Amino acid sequence: MVDVLAHESELLGLVKEYLDFAEFEDTLKTFLKECKIKGKPLSKSTCGSLRDPKSLKFQRDLLAAFDSGDQKVFFRLWEEHIPRPIRDGDSLAQKLEFYLHIHFAIYLLKHSAGRPDKEDLDERISYFKTFLETKGAALSQTTEFLPFYALPFVPNPMAHPSFKELFQDSWTSELKLKLEKFLALMFKASNTPKLLTLYKENGQSNKDVLQQLHQQLVEAERRSMTYLKRYNRIQADYHNLIGVTAELVDSLEATVSGKMITPEYLQSVCVRLFSNQMRQSLAHSVDFTRPGTASTMLRASLAPVKLKDVPLLPSLDYEKLKKDLILGSDRLKAFLLQALRWRLTTSHPGEQRETVLQAYISNDLLDCHSHSQRSVLQLLQSKSEVVRQYTARLINAFASLAEGRRYLAQSTKVLRMLEERLKEEDKDVITRENVLGALQKFSLRRPLQTAMIQDGLIFWLIDILKEPDCLSDYTLEYSVALLMNLCLRSAGKNMCAKVAGLVLKVLSDLLGHENHEIQPYVNGALYSILSIPSIREEARAMGMEDILRCFIKEGNAEMIRQIEFIIKQLNAEELLDGVLESDDDEDEDDEEDHDTMEADLDKDELIQPQLGELSGEKLLTTEYLGGFPAGASVCWQNLSLEDSQGLGMRALLPPPTPSQESGRQQDVRESLVCPQQGPRASLERGPGPQKVETPPGDSHQASPASPGPPAPRRCWT
Repeated sequence: MVDVLAHESELLGLVKEYLDFAEFEDTLKTFLKECKIKGKPLSKSTCGSLRDPKSLKFQRDLLAAFDSGDQKVFFRLWEEHIPRPIRDGDSLAQKLEFYLHIHFAIYLLKHSAGRPDKEDLDERISYFKTFLETKGAALSQTTEFLPFYALPFVPNPMAHPSFKELFQDSWTSELKLKLEKFLALMFKASNTPKLLTLYKENGQSNKDVLQQLHQQLVEAERRSMTYLKRYNRIQADYHNLIGVTAELVDSLEATVSGKMITPEYLQSVCVRLFSNQMRQSLAHSVDFTRPGTASTMLRASLAPVKLKDVPLLPSLDYEKLKKDLILGSDRLKAFLLQALRWRLTTSHPGEQRETVLQAYISNDLLDCHSHSQRSVLQLLQSKSEVVRQYTARLINAFASLAEGRRYLAQSTKVLRMLEERLKEEDKDVITRENVLGALQKFSLRRPLQTAMIQDGLIFWLIDILKEPDCLSDYTLEYSVALLMNLCLRSAGKNMCAKVAGLVLKVLSDLLGHENHEIQPYVNGALYSILSIPSIREEARAMGMEDILRCFIKEGNAEMIRQIEFIIKQLNAEELLDGVLESDDDEDEDDEEDHDTMEADLDKDELIQPQLGELSGEKLLTTEYLGGFPAGASVCWQNLSLEDSQGLGMRALLPPPTPSQESGRQQDVRESLVCPQQGPRASLERGPGPQKVETPPGDSHQASPASPGPPAPRRCWT
């Protein structure tokens, strides 16, 4: 009750304001009378009339002049009350004024019972001519208004077929309705009661808060699962460390008793100690018997990494950006898409790139959550080849980062549009490459992997791989890698069984292709689909074993080892159904969802800025600057003029070193499965098929201690 009394004056004022707006005149009088009797004060901030008497009188007078055909009064009121910036700059106002001049020019012809007064009619026609030669000249190039420039020169407009519609009553009624809507729009702010505004804002606010809370809950659950995995891994490392420590204490006690420690024992202990920090094959290859090797590596693993100060990029006005991406010219769209992509591809890995990506995601740059018919994603279907290509490049850049994939994968809308573009694009090779690259990275996420299989993408891949010599290296590598990822699922294998003969022929032909980078993925796909009995029978019927043995004679040691596993799978007689379906029951392994920004994203740019034309970061910071990110004031002190203006227009930043690259991929498992261990064997037990994160760009020899094919690596140019 105390709160009500404290705000009673404002509340009563809001009620009065709404009653005035809704024209409850009798109710308003009764309300004011009762407030006066009870001594209830009304808030002065809201107790005034909503509708400005002057504006209401102007609207009434203007509409009266329209109905009576009083041209001079109408345009005097029009020029007095409609601000010049709106009359001269707003296209809606300009078009309406043009039609209003037509209305008054022909008014006498429509409303005179006999012949209209010639002097008055000539004056109106002359006024209309003057308008056409001055303000109206701006619309002379518009198809909609071009015929009306002949109106003053036609002797009898009523009989002319071009102007027949103007003399119908419906035309005048529609024009008056447009005028009333325009006036209502002009005075919309003053005609909106605060009570209605509060109601609408509160309802939308609650909806937004619920959506935000739901999003925060989903994000919190995702982080919780990530932290749980990290905790389990740390706990396992702790138990391993305690075990190693106990053995080392035993060894120290043994040395006190005079017993010697063999180099082999020391090597095995160090391999266990470093097994979670480096590939096991690398641990075996390091000679820990040399004095100081193990201790140096341990100290190096604990040494803090000194991070170089990297400037944060200024934030952007994303509303304006998205508006221009949808409504701008094709050339502007292409330059914006290019600049936004460069922000991702040329940014420093770490805080700078993460900040850029998070800004894109939080502002829904690609309109993944938008239900509007016009969205940034629709640029994939643009008539402009350059716009389509640059949209595909930007989506591929998003898909190259784990958080970007998570953003794009929240619904299958992006996937469906990419699949549609992939199947329709037959002109632009680079567009198809980037769409295919994005889909291959999507195949790391199981829900999208399932959708691709259901959409029959395997059939499309098989069809395009029938003629591999017609494909670019990028298309070939990503197609085979995507096919292998889809074939690791039992649904994918069963899909291949429908066209077993064709699939086996395509894969066997690819075994001998000159591009050796695809061999591990061809082998992995073959091994996986041969777990299906019907495909094994088809393979035996076509003499697959003889084909494979031909490659054993010509291949290297790694190729020979993989083919031997395939032959064992081919000759297997039984395979339990439970094993066939087990891969579909596994949870997605987020630990394998790495960032792999590739240099190919920025190759062969189609557009170059002309003299005086902005592009790259300079375009974004000149036309779309929205402020600076939090904490940027310190970082920007060290940013040179060249950095601030040219970032995004320079060459790609230096790629990570091979050691960094191997560290990022150390958890990627090998591509083939040891038959005795099943499809998910660990490294200790033998090779196992693994989803391919990014096809390799250069080959390297695996260590003899690691029997599977090499893990994927990027080709940095």
